[in-house]
Amino acid sequence: MTHPTRSWHPKKLLNTKWTAVVPQQREKHFLVVKVELDPLDAQKVVQVTLEAVLSKRHFTLHWSVLSDETQWRVGWL
Repeated sequence: MTHPTRSWHPKKLLNTKWTAVVPQQREKHFLVVKVELDPLDAQKVVQVTLEAVLSKRHFTLHWSVLSDETQWRVGWL
């Protein structure tokens, strides 16, 4: 069974909340604090920067990783 892919409008991805399915270093809840867009297409998200709510640590990843429900869930669960 295939799941529909999530698509996010760039203006709606910023400040969204995410929960890590497998927390590391007690970091479970995250906010999208930066969205990087393709310089040739302002509607295309390239990568996002997440901030851990607990530690304020930042890391950047390709935005499509958020669509992997084995790693990330939308919202704070």
